[in-house]
Amino acid sequence: MRFLLIPALLTTCAASGLAQNGDRVYTADQTSNTVSVVDPATNKFLGSIHLGEDVPAALSPLYRGQLLVHGLGFSPDHKTLDVISIGSNSVTLIDTETNLVKGTIYVGRSPHEGFFRPDGHELWVAVRGENYISVIDPVKMKEVRRIETANGPGMVLFRPDGKYAFVPSSFTPEMDVIDTATYEVIARVPQVSPFSPNLAVDQDEVWFTLKDTGKTQVVSAKPPFQTLATLETGPITNHVTFITNPAGRFAYVSVGGTDQVLAYRRRPNAAPELAATIKAGDLPHGIWGSDDGRKVYVGLENGDAVQAIDTMTNRIVATIQVGQLPQALVYVPKAVSSEAGTANLKPLGPATGVIHLELVPQSSHSSAHASVAINSLGPIDNLQIAATGLTPGKKYKLMLIGDAEPQELTSFGAGIGGVAIAQTLGPLKRAASPSQSAAPLTLEVRAADGDEVVLGQTK
Repeated sequence: MRFLLIPALLTTCAASGLAQNGDRVYTADQTSNTVSVVDPATNKFLGSIHLGEDVPAALSPLYRGQLLVHGLGFSPDHKTLDVISIGSNSVTLIDTETNLVKGTIYVGRSPHEGFFRPDGHELWVAVRGENYISVIDPVKMKEVRRIETANGPGMVLFRPDGKYAFVPSSFTPEMDVIDTATYEVIARVPQVSPFSPNLAVDQDEVWFTLKDTGKTQVVSAKPPFQTLATLETGPITNHVTFITNPAGRFAYVSVGGTDQVLAYRRRPNAAPELAATIKAGDLPHGIWGSDDGRKVYVGLENGDAVQAIDTMTNRIVATIQVGQLPQALVYVPKAVSSEAGTANLKPLGPATGVIHLELVPQSSHSSAHASVAINSLGPIDNLQIAATGLTPGKKYKLMLIGDAEPQELTSFGAGIGGVAIAQTLGPLKRAASPSQSAAPLTLEVRAADGDEVVLGQTK
């Protein structure tokens, strides 16, 4: 049995790059309901902005905080951070100088990501649980219009000149292009598969990830918005970011199912070329590059950490602990002007000490694999399993195995790409940790239609 306990420590290597004092890296931490703040000049965790309580307090009918903190964006002047919380249907605006909440706007069901227009006058939020973009006045802090899109808009980003907004879908195989002058959809670009959670945009291209099939689609950012390439990036392809440095123009893609970050060289009038494969930590998710293009930061969803990648060498140069299950990540240049920029930040609290487990195939013919993270929520724990290589459409169950009758913890189905991510709650650290139990229990993934063991814990 293999366990890895990540303590509340900072691990760094000799770093290169020229991060400026006042730059910040932020992560949206879904289970701890926090925003973690990292100084990229020193690669140190500075503290967290607490937007809500841990479970089970967050499940109270009188709960007033934010729930499932997930998405991030920032204003063109870099002084306002927008934080999207899926469970509380909310958009929280944070002053980057003081780390204080400026206000909260409530929108429709299950918003996912939001970003400011390049002129800063509006904040557009993808309301993924419905079928529209919520356009918010960030000064009045109220929704001023809705733009209907395909069902399940996953994210919205603008071409740098502000003329078009691009909106991939998480439920429908369609990316919509919106004319920002008329607020109308002017093009509907077919997606290779339905589930896109993230994209990157510049004047030339739009790259969006397809989490369900492990692909990344490249589309022209200019009419008629034709598809230029479809890349096989790997299971649980999460986020993508663009960087430009002295070596050229690149796209970096986080691939959760293989614990990798892929660096693609972007070439004019030619297909992207894979330039580097970087082994990252557990389930890389959110990713964003520094302004000078010399660093890329990636959040480890099942690692409760952020890793810094030197883009000139494509080596990991720092690992920094953050809150629980970090999702979106952004790099904000000149976010603060004060020397310290740590006002009103708090420690992580109970959001430390994740237990990692690896589940491997029980048959030599299987390519299945699963990463498991168990996080403390105070009196109970949150378990997340991310599995790949399963049979598409098949149902599975996660079992806790010991001397007594096996206990089913949760059930889940594999998507069209053979991947699945599921969660459950309970006193699971006590059951799994060898430091707390003389005979720790183990986890298995079994087929739901029988007792076939598909994945078992490493010894």
